[in-house]
Amino acid sequence: MKKIFYFIFPTVAFLLILFNMLYGHMIFSSPYGQDINKYSVYVHLQEEWNSYPGNVFYDVTTVWSNPNPESSKSVFYDPSESFGYNSNQLQYQNQKSFVRLTHEFSNCESSWKPPLYRYAIDAVRSNMEFIQGTQTGTDPYVFKFSDVANENYDLEKQKELVQTGYAEFIPICTSRDNTSYEYAISINDKNIGFDVFFVPSAKELENLLSGNPFEYYEQDGCFALNRQSFTGNCNNVGANSGLLVIIPDDLSLSLTKIRISLHETVTKS
Repeated sequence: MKKIFYFIFPTVAFLLILFNMLYGHMIFSSPYGQDINKYSVYVHLQEEWNSYPGNVFYDVTTVWSNPNPESSKSVFYDPSESFGYNSNQLQYQNQKSFVRLTHEFSNCESSWKPPLYRYAIDAVRSNMEFIQGTQTGTDPYVFKFSDVANENYDLEKQKELVQTGYAEFIPICTSRDNTSYEYAISINDKNIGFDVFFVPSAKELENLLSGNPFEYYEQDGCFALNRQSFTGNCNNVGANSGLLVIIPDDLSLSLTKIRISLHETVTKS
């Protein structure tokens, strides 16, 4: 009789897990209260870069308060597992070429909420990272990193290095004309530091690359220089705002990973 139970219980457990994975989104509502947009950006640096053949991977999660969820497409699955990439072409920064691959789910026009089983998995992973000290918070979709300065060289050296570095603009997702964001960013290459600025629009990236002064929100928490990880809050930013991230052309890894979290802190109306 016991042998039968040993067979039945694992079988039932397996079937329940499988059923939940396939149809859980139709039965269990998401426990997460805000819309999520996740996407990835791959940057393949070409021969002109000192960091060649190194590449950069941006792993971006935006959690946003959408007052009109019916106006956007909402899905139940993790888009990073199902969506492809946009068409790409050779681009240039500072007369150096690169190929940029952007996940097609990166336009903020679509959002998703994790079904119960997905939320449970992500919550376990988040708590493990909290215990390990990788994060200072436990929300699986709102990362919080410690403020860690790059101690390999000083700010003057960083200012020199980023003049020929790589820059990326990361847009926010919002349905409001004016809002506030908490953001977190970290880099896995411990030999360099990044600069990050909350800027009014993607036009500031063009200004930077043209050698012109660029605008950014100058209040405390809206920018950080020569960091390896950072969490900040930036208030009263416009709908076209985003993060301008600059890294030196001095990568020591074949694939440098930059994790970015953007969390709209305005509550739902």
